[in-house]
Amino acid sequence: MNSLSAAAADFSSGIPFPTSDAPAGTTARAEPGVVMPYTEGMRGFACEHELMTRLEVVRRLAQLKGLRHSAEKPLAAAHEPVYYVPSDTLVGLERAQALGIHNRDHLFGGVVPQAFVATKAITHALVEEGAHAPEGWCTEFADRVGDAVLKGFTAFGFADARRAGRLLLAEGPVRVKTVRETGGRGQTVVRSEEELDACLASFDAAALEQDGVVLEENLTDVITLSVGQVTVAGMVASYHGEQYLTRNREGGLAYGGSRLTVVRGDFNALLALPLADDVRLGVEQAMTYDAAAIACFPGFFASRINYDVVQGIDARGQWRSGVLEQSWRAGGATGAEIAALEAFRADAQRELVTAACVEVHGPCELPDGAVVYFQGDDPATGPLTKYTLVETNAHAS
Repeated sequence: MNSLSAAAADFSSGIPFPTSDAPAGTTARAEPGVVMPYTEGMRGFACEHELMTRLEVVRRLAQLKGLRHSAEKPLAAAHEPVYYVPSDTLVGLERAQALGIHNRDHLFGGVVPQAFVATKAITHALVEEGAHAPEGWCTEFADRVGDAVLKGFTAFGFADARRAGRLLLAEGPVRVKTVRETGGRGQTVVRSEEELDACLASFDAAALEQDGVVLEENLTDVITLSVGQVTVAGMVASYHGEQYLTRNREGGLAYGGSRLTVVRGDFNALLALPLADDVRLGVEQAMTYDAAAIACFPGFFASRINYDVVQGIDARGQWRSGVLEQSWRAGGATGAEIAALEAFRADAQRELVTAACVEVHGPCELPDGAVVYFQGDDPATGPLTKYTLVETNAHAS
């Protein structure tokens, strides 16, 4: 039996977890219900390390909620309330309701009314009024986010994409991005109309019409901030942090983890910290983006929200900051998010946690206190270790 099969078999036992606030030496009785992964009909995040990581997320969320955990089962086999951990943002309000998901207390992730809402396509406006867009597109979103995002456009056809690219090229290099890839994949920087046309020629026309493409100004000397919030088991925690890159087995850059500063409470509690000006701006921009999504897409709700905010230098040599995209699903920073929630649950007086999630390609020596989410040889990535760590000196003053 391989590691993945063994993990699934262990999950099938549905071992109860004690709640963290149970009296010492006792086992708290689990509430009715079960925490379960959900992947049916979803397109991505299915390689071995993602599957194993999701199982560990399910385990730890079950512990926080005082519920049992289970391997994924068909809906018809669920005879009790289920708290879902979907592999991606759940699309369709009727679909969510059929699963018994009616609000953010029923899943770790989010629900959107249309598929494009879950992608980076929503970040930018169309190149002109009346340009082709999917049903449910909200032109008001771009007005609401304003300069909380970079200069850019979203296009759902070759002609609109070419026009958008040419307008942006007049001011400098343009980053062309597929809308569903994560971790910096699916992106090309073009510096001329010829390069733009060559890049767009690689797109499938039907996929472009359905999913769209993002074209935005390219920054250099960048850092990427993570701003987010999780709501689990009656706790709300908000954070800012910085993402790091590492080298994968091909020598290319890949996501290497995040270090988060997490507070107990909402975004206002986060803003109450003595933040650096650039970090404060990033948090405020993420809040603007989040409010726009709530206002423009009726039915949207999420218990886990994360926004990537890029900061760097534009073609004119000016410093810029803007939200790149959203993540309303368990993501790269989720291990650190859960570690912070566990620390808050263990110490009711604690108001601040610094937690890191780390991904190492190749050999890895684990530091003391590391909680491993995955360690093995994934056929898709090669040797990979994913772990989280809480800094013990990060207490509120």
